[in-house]
Amino acid sequence: MFFFYQILFLIVILFSPLIILIRLLKNKEDKKRFLEKFTINLKKRKPGNLIWFHAASVGEFLSIVPLVKELEKRKDIKNILITTSTLSSSKIFENFKFKKTIHQFFPIDYFYFTSKFINYWKPKIAIFIDSEIWPCMFREIKKNSIPLLLMNARITNKSFTKWSFFKNFSNDTFSKINIAYPTNTETMKYLKRLNVKKIKNIGNLKFTDDQDSNKETLTKSFLLKLKKRLILVASSTHPSEEVLVGKTHLDLSKKFKNLLTIIIPRHINRVSEIKDDLTTMGLNTITRSSKRKIDFNTDIYLVDTYGETKKFFKIAKMIFIGGSIVNHGGQNPIEPARYGLSIVHGPNVRNFKDIFKFFKEKKLAFKINNQNQLRAISHKLLTKKKTKTIDLKKIGKNILKKSVLEINQIFVNEIKKT
Repeated sequence: MFFFYQILFLIVILFSPLIILIRLLKNKEDKKRFLEKFTINLKKRKPGNLIWFHAASVGEFLSIVPLVKELEKRKDIKNILITTSTLSSSKIFENFKFKKTIHQFFPIDYFYFTSKFINYWKPKIAIFIDSEIWPCMFREIKKNSIPLLLMNARITNKSFTKWSFFKNFSNDTFSKINIAYPTNTETMKYLKRLNVKKIKNIGNLKFTDDQDSNKETLTKSFLLKLKKRLILVASSTHPSEEVLVGKTHLDLSKKFKNLLTIIIPRHINRVSEIKDDLTTMGLNTITRSSKRKIDFNTDIYLVDTYGETKKFFKIAKMIFIGGSIVNHGGQNPIEPARYGLSIVHGPNVRNFKDIFKFFKEKKLAFKINNQNQLRAISHKLLTKKKTKTIDLKKIGKNILKKSVLEINQIFVNEIKKT
């Protein structure tokens, strides 16, 4: 099965010039750095011990930032490498001023590239985040006797079903994980069935992120424009959800004349399309990148910049979490919860099922199924006072402490071997 898996990637490589061209035209690839995915133009590796983290995209990367900052304090850790797969995550990385940490794009999962990548970087530990399972890279890591950790592991019923279809292949792949740290009980069950030998529960890394790490805020002149506005934020929205939010704004604005809706799409390359849809609905829409000033006639403020989401959480009354009306599985609700925001979401939240359940029990999250329900709950929440009911900071610190201890212990053992 592994042979056919590599044949599949070989076909992808043969068509890669066309694929890359299309992605470049859609602004989904970095024009200067896309060759890193073919292990070309790799950044310079400095001497000394290196720890490697791989996080697929923005959410996974942000979840490890506090962990990376703690590990940077260790004198025996000389380098930290973070790989991601998306353009947006590389842009977010630029916002952080790490001392020992560099970013590289994750290579295509083909034996030539994975071998070249591992031989070049020579990590002491490989730490993959969430549901990042790459059979060829896992083989190369095992071949070089590098401890492989799967942190914040998340296996959904859908992904488990897919892996189970190729049982021997999946068992061989997952057996190469030295230790996995699941985010929930469902994942723990699936990891056992997928042949992971050692599993340990330390909590969800996404709780470790803290808004205090982002000191940036909106400018005083910008905040002055919003002084008398009632603000609803729709974050990480997917196709069709912006129209749903737009219709909700039209209904609510009849009651709340000072309502401003801020939409932060999951993928900003869709901004032109979103703006056209909202304008067609008669909504006065401006984008952040246009630098046009918000006035009282502005209905929708469309955020098409990277790394500013938290700034808008600070000024909102409530939030709609995208990816939850469409069948995507929802986006991370922890960040808005830190700011005491009431969270509204659709029925499809399988990616963060345990977290949404926890927030529902704390009366912080509210499920809706359609636009009428979104309008009704938004009407109620927009007049409600912000309340912080959960000490997320304490939960996060405890998980961070456990995570650092786990990595340190394995890292020290690896140093002793050399």
